[in-house]
Parts: sequence; C-alpha cells; structure tokens
Amino acid sequence: MRHAILGPGGVGGLIGSCLARAGSSVTLVGRPGAVDSYPRKIHLESIFGNFSVPVEVAEVVPATDVLWITVKATQLDAALESFPKGELAGAIVPLLNGIDHVQSLRAKYGASRVIPATIAVEAERVSPGYFVHRSPFAILNMASQGREMLGEPVSQLQQQGFTCQFVEDEPTLLWRKLVFLAPLALVSTFTAKTTGEIFANPEWWQLLQSAIRETCAVALAENAKVDVEVVISTIRKLPGNMRSSMQKDVAQNKPPELDAIAGPILRGAERHGIGVPVMSKLAAEIARRISL
Repeated sequence: MRHAILGPGGVGGLIGSCLARAGSSVTLVGRPGAVDSYPRKIHLESIFGNFSVPVEVAEVVPATDVLWITVKATQLDAALESFPKGELAGAIVPLLNGIDHVQSLRAKYGASRVIPATIAVEAERVSPGYFVHRSPFAILNMASQGREMLGEPVSQLQQQGFTCQFVEDEPTLLWRKLVFLAPLALVSTFTAKTTGEIFANPEWWQLLQSAIRETCAVALAENAKVDVEVVISTIRKLPGNMRSSMQKDVAQNKPPELDAIAGPILRGAERHGIGVPVMSKLAAEIARRISL
C-alpha cells in the first residue's frame, strides 16, 4: 500500500518508519522548502528496534491509499495547503490531539473517508529524518468504519509492536484519549515536572486527580464511556520520566496545543453546566504564561 505522512514529527516518523520497514511505500510530506533537508532514508530508535528505511519526500500529498495526518493541531490549517487541488483519493487518518478537528476535516473531505483515530505514545523527531520512540508502548485506536481500508496497515503495525484496536463508539474513542491527555498535559505544564515528580508530591498528585475527575465528568456528559477510577489508576502506573508534548512546547517557547486539548473540556463543561474549576485555572495560567 501507498502511505503519506503529513507532518513527519515524532508520531509521523514512528508510523512511517514502521510501515516502510514492513514493505509499504511511504512518502513524508513537509512544508515547502523544508523537504530539501529531509533524508531519503530515515532512522528510528525504538523498543521495536533500531533501523533505517528508505522513504520518498514531497511538498504536496501524492496519490495514496492512506494519508496519516500527524501535525500538531496548531499547524493543521497550514498543513492542509499541501493537499492537491484535485480529488484526493484514499483514507484520511488524523492523529491530532483533541476532538474538534474531526468534524472540520469531514466537512472538507467527506465523512466516509476521514477515519478518526488516536495514538498514545511518546515519540519525537530529534533531527530531520531521525526519530526516537521513548515510551514502552504505542497504542493506536481507530473508528470501526476504517476496518476495511486500514486492515493491512494495522496488521503491519501490530507485527512491529503496536497495540491496535478498532472502536465502535466514536465519542468514546475520542474522549478516552482526552481524559488521559488533557489532565496530564495541563498539570505537567503547570508544574513543569515529570510524571514521577507529580506522583511523588501529594499536592500535585491531588491536583492531577481533580483534573481527571473534571475531565471525565465532561466526557460522560458527551456520551463517552469512561471510568474515572480506571483513568486514575492507569495514569498512576505510567513511567515516571514522562513529559507531555505541551510541557515540552512551552519549555521551548513553541505554541502549545492549549485550545485543542483543553478547549473541548471547557466548552463541553459550559454546554452541560458542569463546574471545572481546576481545569479552568490550569488553562488560564498556561495561557497567561505563554502570552508573556
């Protein structure tokens, strides 16, 4: 199969490397002028193995069977400029943080072709074409409508070491990631601490639990099936050296995905009349810091 990766950062590099290793054709799509620096052979350092694989590079999305959109939410509009002017064939799999991008993409490219998906992983691009997968897991969940179109690449990724699942209930698919991601992102950014440091500090651990409970309350009101106690216990088992991508962005003075990650919770809370004082405070403080 032919795959294109729009936004070859950590997640895109991990997926692209593994698909290319499995024998698929992979094209990395980058910003105009930036692709000149992309090597035609990329390297992945991962628990799945350390290896280099050949890829194509392009400034415009080519004819493809699957387009993986792995840009940050703040970069989505600009990245879509690389879509061809004519018809774009194949499935579109957005792996952005947040929820709101799904309806936006469907309005542009059709509901049947946009397959909502989420990924839980810590991976980063350390230099053009060099990617490091840091977490001991890579969990890819996709809407069940993608079974037929994504069966082959899912099998290839599973063989590489990914954990993959098709989820029938779309609100659950999208919110199930956000209830983990948003509290961790905001608390880790607010404290500027690793997961282990947060767990070890009673005040910060209580802050994180409160943020989780507020986020789960909104998710339940949005008809997602989440269990707050399962979320808390699962987060508590995370490796102690993890840092969120929002935390890294703020530390590096890059625009964080604050609206994409916190926005659905704050707007959902307002729609349903749910109090989320902790998440509101965290979001406001992070917004204040990045405006300085």
